[in-house]
Amino acid sequence: MKNNLLFLFAFLLIASCSDDDDPVTVQQCAKPTGVIANTITFESAEIIWTDANSATSFTVEYGLSGFMLGSGTTINRAETSVMLTNLAANTSYDVYITTICSIDNSSMYSDVFNFTTSAPLVIPELLPNLSDLNLFAGNLNDLTPSSRAFEYNLNTPLFTDYAHKQRLIALPPGTTMDFVDNGFPDFPDNTVISKTFYYNNDERDESLGKTIIETRILIKINGVWELGNYKWNANQTDAVLDDMAHTVPVSFIDDSGTTNTINYGVPSMQDCINCHNSSNIITPIGPKMRTMNFNNQLQDFINAGHLSNLSDPSSVTTLPNWEDTSYTIEERSRAYFDVNCAHCHSDGGYCEFQSELRLTYETPFAESMILERKGSIDNRMRNYNPGISMPLIGTSIVHSEGYDLIRQYLNSL
Repeated sequence: MKNNLLFLFAFLLIASCSDDDDPVTVQQCAKPTGVIANTITFESAEIIWTDANSATSFTVEYGLSGFMLGSGTTINRAETSVMLTNLAANTSYDVYITTICSIDNSSMYSDVFNFTTSAPLVIPELLPNLSDLNLFAGNLNDLTPSSRAFEYNLNTPLFTDYAHKQRLIALPPGTTMDFVDNGFPDFPDNTVISKTFYYNNDERDESLGKTIIETRILIKINGVWELGNYKWNANQTDAVLDDMAHTVPVSFIDDSGTTNTINYGVPSMQDCINCHNSSNIITPIGPKMRTMNFNNQLQDFINAGHLSNLSDPSSVTTLPNWEDTSYTIEERSRAYFDVNCAHCHSDGGYCEFQSELRLTYETPFAESMILERKGSIDNRMRNYNPGISMPLIGTSIVHSEGYDLIRQYLNSL
């Protein structure tokens, strides 16, 4: 009996010492999961995540995509979300998050979360350099539109010495063009419209590059359109706001392999105002509904959220393509007159009191005075004479193909 009691006492003593010496096992703090970006702008991002520990302390580290852990920017948070600010636009970032369950118990890093900020806002101001407006992404001379701008085209475009044109519209975030009628849509304030003029060095191979001459800008501010013209530098790296007229010699190879040389005329600010003038109010010329209504372009605008107040684009009339022989010679010629001449030869236009001609497509033929003035029209289009030839501004050569059409039309009257 005595020996049994001694054995029991020894067992309890050993068990008691063992409990005191063994370490207490602490469960590892779980790393954050489900990291997402709730809102991303061009300068900020809200990052949220899930925590399985009911912790109240987290460390967020972020930096440019691929940065080394420990070299980024850190933020301590008590909630499972953080707003990252002062970010660079159109830039990729990596984010890592650690949960701190206690002083001695922190989780592993979360899996890397990557996000890219959106493009910078287009600036609705006539700033000194074209690059300042954020209309383009990447290298400026690639003419890659910002994601905040969209391209539009015209069924019958204005002739400008065979120059190519890229046409862009940039609307303020959350706004649209509103359909009104077959004419211009209602553009919201701070809309930016641009038209860039360039020549391919060789029309047979666009990969050989291009020569960019100018980018014309229209900005709607407090209901009023403002004009600016940006002349590209010789290195084709940027364009500078310039209200003076310039002559720029340009050479290019056409589709037939012939080298052409053109003394391209960059208009002055006053020249631009003369053309973009309706009853002494500056206005766009090209982007009318009926001029853009081809190849499902209006439906594309609707689908992309650029155009509102129009459910059926087929209800909009279409200005004929002057090169489309499925139209009559009169329809094609009147469309050519409309785009190339009517902004001046119309009520309220620059030539309102200098000429009887009224050349908008909708003007009835009997009121257009085309028949009465057909001799003058032919004389002013068949040769190029500065200050006499038509169009008066924006060309330095005769548009042979366009004149051939108009001559046929006039001869048919």
